[in-house]
Amino acid sequence: MSLYPQIKQFFLGKSLPTSAHSEERLSNGAALAVLSSDALSSVAYATEEILLVLVAAGSGALGLSLPIAVAIIILLAIVVLSYRQTIRAYPQGGGSYIVARENLGLYPGLVAGGSLMIDYILTVTVSISAGTAALTSAIPVLKTHTVILCLFFIFLIMLANLRGVKESGQIFMVPTYAFITSIFLLIGIGLFKYTTGQVITEYPPLPVSEGVSVFFILRAFSAGCTALTGVEAISDGVLAFKAPEWKNARLTLLYLGVILGFMFVGISYLANIYHVVPEAGQTVVSLLGRVILGNGPVYYFLQIVTLLVLMLAANTSYADFPRLCYFLARDGFLPRQLSLLGDRLVYSNGIILLSICAGVLVIIFKGEVNAIIPLYAVGVFTSFTLSQAGMVRHWFQEQTRGWRASAIMNGLGAFATLVVLLVIISTKFLLGAWLVVIAIPVLVTLFAAIHRHYQYVAERLSIQDLAPRSYISVPKPAVVTHPAVVVVGQLNRGTVEALDYARTIADKIVAVHVDIGSTDREELQRKWQNLEADIPLEIIESPYRSVIDPIVDFIGHFQENHPGVFTTIIIPAFVPRNWWDSILHNQTTLFLKNALRANKSRIVTTVRYYL
Repeated sequence: MSLYPQIKQFFLGKSLPTSAHSEERLSNGAALAVLSSDALSSVAYATEEILLVLVAAGSGALGLSLPIAVAIIILLAIVVLSYRQTIRAYPQGGGSYIVARENLGLYPGLVAGGSLMIDYILTVTVSISAGTAALTSAIPVLKTHTVILCLFFIFLIMLANLRGVKESGQIFMVPTYAFITSIFLLIGIGLFKYTTGQVITEYPPLPVSEGVSVFFILRAFSAGCTALTGVEAISDGVLAFKAPEWKNARLTLLYLGVILGFMFVGISYLANIYHVVPEAGQTVVSLLGRVILGNGPVYYFLQIVTLLVLMLAANTSYADFPRLCYFLARDGFLPRQLSLLGDRLVYSNGIILLSICAGVLVIIFKGEVNAIIPLYAVGVFTSFTLSQAGMVRHWFQEQTRGWRASAIMNGLGAFATLVVLLVIISTKFLLGAWLVVIAIPVLVTLFAAIHRHYQYVAERLSIQDLAPRSYISVPKPAVVTHPAVVVVGQLNRGTVEALDYARTIADKIVAVHVDIGSTDREELQRKWQNLEADIPLEIIESPYRSVIDPIVDFIGHFQENHPGVFTTIIIPAFVPRNWWDSILHNQTTLFLKNALRANKSRIVTTVRYYL
């Protein structure tokens, strides 16, 4: 094994066969850690976001944080119940993209998909930045290294997810449940001190720079709605659960709603009764911890587990973003590379793409949570609204048992999330939400352009109009002097031309195709017999989803069976109209030629088909 595979195996572990996919499913407890941590961790900053708005109206307005928190919990209950309906209707996974596309049409589906992609990227950025803020609140000397720390944490969580879903679940269960325990401990001790009269604090006098109005309260409400981000992750990740998947997903979603509701209201109530005022360099949870727990080991434990769970909140995106990219890539709206399973049965390319995008945003916004928050909730509430509206139409079309009650619940969810979306856009538009409002249609336009390219390539390579061909049977030579191996990815016009070229130079030809688990063998053999019946087709099964290694091994054995002659390896390759179109296609030809060169294959020919 060369150096790179050894390093890769050391950090990520050994490759897993496709047959082990079912073993990588999550229990309810692990799924709560992996898929719900984004929503659960929002209690670390959602109350603070409400207070940061209210503080502009002076100390008298800070008491409004509690009724605003209650209103957000009511909205949370509506969203949770609505998504439970979605999970029941789509037991194989009903993310916003799928639900909106199937029920509302292509472009609403793409808007939902693009909105969720933006939300997942921002989730990683916000979570890592907020986790780093928790660390720098406890250790202020690290404040100047915020960006470097954020990038380091993104790298660590990327590495954990590249090891596989099951392993990432095992890694992050402890921090999640430690955080839940510590928050409930903080709430319990805080309420005990309050009821025993140990709380004598009052709000300090604050300058008033803005008056209380309906718009002002709505702005604070929209800021606190960041507590709902991540609620949809369980609906998007149903297939990550152990069987019966949809039942376990519905149950876990209920657990999430109850736990999140109590934690968020509890923190908001404590901030109210302890008269907490946001401070630069200190999170609200940190301020509550210092007042209630002191500066001892328990306080630092709270800050450490807050840091860890905020990092884990990013893990929710790492669980769902690659899966969303898979669906979009499968349908031809994103590069096909994003639909491929990696060595550890995760969509590695999606994980790496998410890490790069989040890292870029961390650098741009310098890891400042308050600078990123205004962008945060637009995407998720757009997908909320489209998903729930799609479910209303689904129930009207299906009209299965109890459909009216389900339609009413999803209709209520669609209406509530639409109202919140409009409030968020109107209150945060000038603060940065305009970036997301512009980014969503730009992303949808990109999806459409990618799809047009793939349609053009499919039309140019199609063999649908090729008539069945017959060849004059040529006697096999007694001695093979020029054998050839033709690599077959798909049977298309490029492959047909490569096979025609092979017939002109070789006296023995064999074609080889690697099945990574996605080949319809019967259909391929049927088409092959219609067009290329004179050439044998070898189909190699690849349980570890590698294309290069099986081909190199096959060619190595073929050359051993034909000593003393030159074997020509023929690789069909199509050439796009523009060089940048190559980004949308796997660079298998390049990797295969490099591998064959390393294997000392002497004649490697590329037959190009120009689109």
